[in-house]
Amino acid sequence: MTALTYSGVAFAYPGGAPVLDGVDLRVEQGDVLLVVGSSGSGKSTLLRAANGLVPHSTGGRFSGDVVVGGRSTRLHLPRQLADVVGFVHQDPEAHFVTDQVEADLAFGLENLGVDPATMRRRIEEVLDALDIARLRHRSPASLSGGERQRCAIAGALVVGPSVLVLDEPTSQLDPQGAEDVLGAVARLNADLGTTVLLAEHRLERAAPVAHAAVLLEAGRVASAGSPADVLADYPGAATVTRLGRLLGWQPPPLTVREAQRHARREDRAGWPEPAARSASGGDPLVSCTGVRVELGGSVVLRDVALTVREGEVVALLGRNGAGKTTLLRALAGVISVGRGSVHRAGPVAYVPQDPNALLFAPTVRRELEQTLRLIGRPDAHQVDHWLRALRLEDLAHRHPRTLSGGERQRVAVAAVAVGGAAVLLLDETTRGMDAPSRQALETAIAEHARAGGAVVLATHDVELAARAASRVVVLGDGDVVASGPAREVLAGSLFAPQVLRVLPPFLTLEEVASAAVLRS
Repeated sequence: MTALTYSGVAFAYPGGAPVLDGVDLRVEQGDVLLVVGSSGSGKSTLLRAANGLVPHSTGGRFSGDVVVGGRSTRLHLPRQLADVVGFVHQDPEAHFVTDQVEADLAFGLENLGVDPATMRRRIEEVLDALDIARLRHRSPASLSGGERQRCAIAGALVVGPSVLVLDEPTSQLDPQGAEDVLGAVARLNADLGTTVLLAEHRLERAAPVAHAAVLLEAGRVASAGSPADVLADYPGAATVTRLGRLLGWQPPPLTVREAQRHARREDRAGWPEPAARSASGGDPLVSCTGVRVELGGSVVLRDVALTVREGEVVALLGRNGAGKTTLLRALAGVISVGRGSVHRAGPVAYVPQDPNALLFAPTVRRELEQTLRLIGRPDAHQVDHWLRALRLEDLAHRHPRTLSGGERQRVAVAAVAVGGAAVLLLDETTRGMDAPSRQALETAIAEHARAGGAVVLATHDVELAARAASRVVVLGDGDVVASGPAREVLAGSLFAPQVLRVLPPFLTLEEVASAAVLRS
């Protein structure tokens, strides 16, 4: 039986080019369908059409039909589909309407007329399923980005929908939180038969829970089938899948366990050890000593010391709430420290988690130009440089708010970096980015460091840390619990990058490729 059907769906936002172009798609009842594709391919728009947000809340030109739970979204508004479709946006902040998590969960149930006893039971179930019971009396505004995202997912689950639509649900979560959320989704699917439509870029966790997958390209379904078939040649596939492709493993693995089976049969005789990454010996650009920060009566950072030098790329890891964002904000001078000191040798620029906080100009190019106007240094060459470095040239004349989440992240980075600060502090900036976008960002980060700057990157993406960082710093409950070369710190982690778990001591695909070439 089909739970959700797209028939000839085409859509364009007001004044824009088509985003969806004749999509025909069937989501079978009880399936988890994974939607993949590059930034701007139409994934989010496809998902928003599942409950009528497209076109009822967006306007624009819409043709074709979407039927969910036997109801056409052409004839039913999103609020009339809330009992059959639960939807979670890329931006969890868009979900909250009250100042308390538990009250926010109750809000949706009250609107559906659910009786108090059932309401209480459902709230308890989703609090437990997503491990957020401790947050029930908190204000969403006081939560970390990852905590807000889990609460937003709980808000979609609490009404008991038959179809759950998730747009990048793990993009702000730490590895354990991401596994918890996708584990909860898998349990809902297995135990309750909930149909799930899921768009994700972090495919190392999403692909194993999916029953089927579709690849979108330029608003069209380019391929559909099993996750293994669809992801076999997809550039954004999980690292282990691309590792299998590199080494000729058939079928390409989707999980670390499958890859380890292949690796046990791999003849690595003659493979050289991976080269050590050179440590930077440059001058300090930003440092802090004995830093303590309290927020809302709680200690968020305690006695933190960190020095970032010329040429360094530092990956800042830690679970949600560990203090990563607070440390970046303290280094940037956005917040005051209660104790300790912060020293900056020159300009420091901070890119927050939410790119919308920075984007106000009518075009992408104007965003960058506005930064240079504010510091009194107009420089068209720098604007062109950062547009090119982050692959934004084709988007230069677009309005930033019409872009996908990953595209807006790149614009926010460019709009800050164009100011020429020696130190870039990037807070979860790969959220929603596709593989080419992440590669462009990584290249820009490396070039900035080689030119004598430094980058501190707060991230939950250990694969990114393995590829980009010269040093890894791990925070836990406001303390630095580990600091050192990326290979050394990541090798001791339960959430080590996939290549390191399959073919130690190699960290990245590039290291494996170099070793294989040298062997041959």
